Amino acid sequence: MVLGKSYFIFTFAAIPGCDSANLNDCIFKMPQKFQLRIIHLWNEKPLRLILITALLLRLVSAIFSKGFEMHDDHYLIIEAPQSWVEGKDYNNWLPWNQENPEPKGHSFFYTGFHFLFFSALKLIGITGPQLKMFLVRLVHALFSLLIVSMGYRLTEKLSGRNAARFAGLLLAVYWFMPFFSVRNLVEIVCIPFLLAGLWMIVNADNKKNRLAWILLAGFVAGMAFSVRYQTSVFIAGIALSLLLLKMIRPAVGFCLGVAASVIIFQGIPDFFIWGYPFAEFIAYSAYNVTHKHEFITGGWYNYLLVLAGMLIPPLSFLLFWGFLRTWKKHLLIFLPTILFLVFHSFYPNKQERFIFPIIPFIIILGTIGWIEFYERSGFWQKNKIIYRITLVLFWILNLPLLFFYTPSYGKKARVEAMTFLSARKNIEFILIEDSNRQNPTMLPRFYLNQWPVFYEYPRPVEQTGDCSNLAVHGKQFYKLHSLDCLEQISRDSLPDFVIFVDKLNLESRVEKMKKYLPDMKFLAETKPGLRDRLMYVINPVNYNVPVYIYETGTGK
Repeated sequence: MVLGKSYFIFTFAAIPGCDSANLNDCIFKMPQKFQLRIIHLWNEKPLRLILITALLLRLVSAIFSKGFEMHDDHYLIIEAPQSWVEGKDYNNWLPWNQENPEPKGHSFFYTGFHFLFFSALKLIGITGPQLKMFLVRLVHALFSLLIVSMGYRLTEKLSGRNAARFAGLLLAVYWFMPFFSVRNLVEIVCIPFLLAGLWMIVNADNKKNRLAWILLAGFVAGMAFSVRYQTSVFIAGIALSLLLLKMIRPAVGFCLGVAASVIIFQGIPDFFIWGYPFAEFIAYSAYNVTHKHEFITGGWYNYLLVLAGMLIPPLSFLLFWGFLRTWKKHLLIFLPTILFLVFHSFYPNKQERFIFPIIPFIIILGTIGWIEFYERSGFWQKNKIIYRITLVLFWILNLPLLFFYTPSYGKKARVEAMTFLSARKNIEFILIEDSNRQNPTMLPRFYLNQWPVFYEYPRPVEQTGDCSNLAVHGKQFYKLHSLDCLEQISRDSLPDFVIFVDKLNLESRVEKMKKYLPDMKFLAETKPGLRDRLMYVINPVNYNVPVYIYETGTGK
């Protein structure tokens, strides 16, 4: 309750006209000693107070928010580099593990960081998957504080302390920020690089060697491209805004810095791996052009709805209004943000996370524009109670979501199933029985801490006894088109364990499997967490269901 009250203090203190002199008129009563301490920090050292709050929330998420959220933040960023450490190649990205070598369209920059990190952990004897992931989340928690710090400083530079305090607080405690800050999402990890690039440009006038500072800004912003290719739209927007502002030399210097960064982190590695530069980016672009209609699609307004919902109405509407008002005064930030939004709004593939990189910039400019409008509006000055009610509604909605999401465990059933089996050594083969679906559920072998072959048994498209071509994913995954294939597999290659996904038709599925593996016996059930279950109820696309582990008893 004290924590909640402190947030109310911060919020109302951010209202123009609410300062240490009349703060008691803006908030409800609290223990005076605590209240005075908070007020003192808020007025004298607000960034310190905001960063402490942000850090505490992110530490909670780093400790308790285990698992993963989406496919990409685990299988592309964690599973692949750990497999390299173990001498495997989970996704067959590397040319020497492909029959017909071709790039798959994945930057090695961010994934390569995890490869180096996991290699270092192995070198010092840290091999436990859960401990390694805690350390990964901790690193991301600390790195994400740059979003809060630079967001505050950038807002203060452009508009003053009052706007900076509110923008910084929102960046620290918006319900989704701590949770996503410790995830391995490239859409979040790229943000500090974009913020740092803009911060350097804004402050370049105060530097003796202005051009070198601009070059560095471009170099750092270019690192965002190496994390997330789509940030090229945002980066191009920065360069274009400099040109429109008639800052020709800074625009050229910025572009040269970006080019140097992209060459070093993309061109050179790809040249050594594939024999020509930018191979992965070219493959990525070609794939997305060809398959742009094969993923989640929607109307041009989809991302506006996503942003309005995530930023919580009615406050989100005020932020949108404030953001739009800054188009001329703060073109350097507004133009790349709006270009990014327009590009993704009209590009067919629309996954919610794609829009995450611009959320801090909407918060920053939204706060600046709204507060400037609020202070000059006769209507709002006469009706401050409306704004205060808006803020109260925001906290009533934000705090429960914040406390619910921050420590939540993602994909718990899958992770715990692999963690349970990690105690069994020398596992060679596992069968995933997911015959309720045509696309079998992927289980995170990272938490298994070993790399056995996976057989997959999805819903059969047609019943067939042809098992001559089991391999569909390369050397590590084999698809069973029929359970009769188990009779054609040598005893040494039979599965050591069968994992049944979902409770639906479980008894009949188990009995059917026992015809081929008669000594099979139940070991454990792992259940999805509360948030996983809620997400599944809201949208069954979030396939968060129980997992049942059986030992086959093949006697190998």
